[in-house]
Amino acid sequence: MGWIDAHVHVWTDDILGYPLGPGWSREQMAPPTFPPEALIRHCHPSEVDRIVLIQMSYYGFDNSYMTDTIQEYPGVFGGVAVVKMDGAALGNTMRSLKDKGVRGFRVGVEKAPVEAWTEAPGFRTMFEVCAGEGMAVCPLIEPRALPSLRRMCDAWPNTTVVIDHLCRIGIDGVVRDEDVAALAGMAEFPNVNVKVSAFYALGQKSPPHDDLIPLIREMLTAYGARRLMWASDCPFQVSSESYEDSISLVRDHLGLEPRERDLLLRGTAERIFFPD
Repeated sequence: MGWIDAHVHVWTDDILGYPLGPGWSREQMAPPTFPPEALIRHCHPSEVDRIVLIQMSYYGFDNSYMTDTIQEYPGVFGGVAVVKMDGAALGNTMRSLKDKGVRGFRVGVEKAPVEAWTEAPGFRTMFEVCAGEGMAVCPLIEPRALPSLRRMCDAWPNTTVVIDHLCRIGIDGVVRDEDVAALAGMAEFPNVNVKVSAFYALGQKSPPHDDLIPLIREMLTAYGARRLMWASDCPFQVSSESYEDSISLVRDHLGLEPRERDLLLRGTAERIFFPD
């Protein structure tokens, strides 16, 4: 098999069949549509043949378009859903989505104070269910939220955690040593993993993205290749750059051994999101 892209969004302009969530309008969809066939046209030339779909914010808590896409392309897509953290039936909802190909759940700070974002009702339920069902909690956070996440990992050490986009280090253009150290420190928890992804949004935000190589190498030292996975974050990756600008950084420019390259581009994501 080829490589795996561990973080991609898809959506359709069919807003009658797949209504937008509260607060979203057609005018906010950019690009207006990004269906799986458009994504595949970017992926296949780079030998990527499996993809992890991340629920698009346009749909709120309705994961239907993502799960329907998973069913339409058997074996190609895995999924990361978004669910209401205060739902009384949260555990049942998560298990139901697992039956539809979902293997993880996205969470973030949202409106809560960063010190208390893990105190949302249902957060402990999510960690418990994910541990029992072999699914992952997938935080979209910045380094300031790591202390709160650390408390959850202390309480639930058996829960798989996948931190998105290198914890968004360098999103303001500056890769700070203290942020790198904080993310590297999370490697003490054996079930914490990191997505090496969204290069277009980090550091100098311009290909070939070699300014991010020291950061990625620090994560390799801390986590080892077995707990890192590459992802493009399409379609945003290809709005002003090419798909190759993302994957080539990992594939060609980190000086990886073949086994390390295979883990970053396939093995780690396969273990977590394609376990069957």
